[in-house]
Amino acid sequence: MSFFEAHRAMLERAVSTCRSRTYWSAFPEAASGKIYGETAKADGEAAFKAMLGKPFELDQPAQGRAGKETSPYGIALGITYPTGSADSFVEASRKAGEGWAAASIEDRVGVCLEILQRINRQSFLMANAVMHTTGQSFMMAFQAGGPHAQDRGLEAVAYAYDEMTRVPGTAEWSKPQGKGDPIVLDKQWRIIPRGVSLVIGCATFPTWNSYPAIFASLATGNSVIVKPHPGAILPLAISVRIARDVIKEAGFDPNVLLLVADDADKPLAKDFVTNPGVAMIDFTGGPAFGSWVRENAATDLVFTEEAGINPIVIDSTNDFRGMCANVAFSLSLYSGQMCTAPQNIFVPAGGIATNDGPKSFDEVAAGIGSAIDKLLGDPDRAAGILGAVQNEATAARVVAARKLGRIVRDSGPAPVTGFNDARTASPLVLAIDVADESAWGEERFGPISFVVKTANTVESIARAAESTKRKGAITASLYSTDDKVIDQAADAFARAGVALSVNLTGGIYVNQSAAFSDYHVTGANPAGNACLTDAAFVANRFRIASFRRQRAA
Repeated sequence: MSFFEAHRAMLERAVSTCRSRTYWSAFPEAASGKIYGETAKADGEAAFKAMLGKPFELDQPAQGRAGKETSPYGIALGITYPTGSADSFVEASRKAGEGWAAASIEDRVGVCLEILQRINRQSFLMANAVMHTTGQSFMMAFQAGGPHAQDRGLEAVAYAYDEMTRVPGTAEWSKPQGKGDPIVLDKQWRIIPRGVSLVIGCATFPTWNSYPAIFASLATGNSVIVKPHPGAILPLAISVRIARDVIKEAGFDPNVLLLVADDADKPLAKDFVTNPGVAMIDFTGGPAFGSWVRENAATDLVFTEEAGINPIVIDSTNDFRGMCANVAFSLSLYSGQMCTAPQNIFVPAGGIATNDGPKSFDEVAAGIGSAIDKLLGDPDRAAGILGAVQNEATAARVVAARKLGRIVRDSGPAPVTGFNDARTASPLVLAIDVADESAWGEERFGPISFVVKTANTVESIARAAESTKRKGAITASLYSTDDKVIDQAADAFARAGVALSVNLTGGIYVNQSAAFSDYHVTGANPAGNACLTDAAFVANRFRIASFRRQRAA
């Protein structure tokens, strides 16, 4: 049985769910031995430890090795990876891509589905790799770095398959000619890939953010070069190694997918971005380098997810305690290092109406601060929620931010059992006036948030939407008991090109984005020019060439 036939049911379910936008997950998020095998957790940890301090072997062209990853939990990984020049990697990718481009849609898609299934079987290994490169807690690393990322990859494959198969492979075209014989043409259509695809990974979500691009490009017939962030190479290296094995088994040149590593002090990304052999680029990272990529890329086909300032507008609530708890979790999860994490919380100077009676601006701010303290009161639970801080620069940013406003809740260390050298920081919450836009009007990546005092809810919505248009945002959140306010906010944030969540108080948070249902980024504000995942994300990765032959009369 071909890979395509083996996974056809999963693909068809993915395609139908993309259309219905309902809940479905192909890969179980529970880190359970009953699902992944009773020894899977121990096996994954052992496999991770066996990689430490050794070269990561990939049978691919390379001119040297790179790699200086250090776990945010205080462990030097000591793993090195293949590296080399842009010219050599691009040429190897181009050559391998010839056979891949000629393959059928079903063969390519089948290979992609098999890769995802095999990656899923290594979810516990991936959890350790993601944890010790990004700083996510183990459970978050398992879910976000494993099954949730795999779902996003599958989503991209489903969209690619759907778009490619909209056009039939062949057709008979017959045009009537009155009393004479019709003109008859036999027509064929072929999918023509763009060429070499470059995927530049990020430090915080290396698999979740990269899989959509990798699998969208592979499924549509493009060869792919993966350039991970220097601080988070291992998760993508594992992914590439698994994928290359499948590609080779299917009879293709494994150089269809290549990994090139670099170090922060010897970066290679610019060499690849400006290489004329690269046909398209996917970039996830900060706006400074994202802007450089867009301006200097040798290709005009560039997909980016950069950064933004995600707002919360608080107008009123019928569950003050639930609102504060929900916001507290959103601010705390992964120490505010998610691209979807809120930063600015807009609250009217006159306070808000709640089920517990009127609450002043200071009481709202204090309620959020107290909810964070309660959430993180147990050290083990705090470690599981916060994880560790991926980058030293983020920890330094928290210290510097203290002077930007009145401290409502101060940041502090959050010890992690078994990792005495873990780099940690709990949320810093500052109260500030809306006029102090130099503070809240810039992205402050990490566990830093502002409770911003506005004249009223109308100003809150206006300033939040304006900052989204100017600096970008991936998520927005609103708390209100007034349908008119909700409608006004829905219109304002839609015009600003950002997804809005309303009155979240239960077990769902503004940070979270569900595959097959939620569009991640809109491409309609400066937070990114592309959406994960929609038809536009995949359809421009290929073109269609036609062939027609007239039949003899």
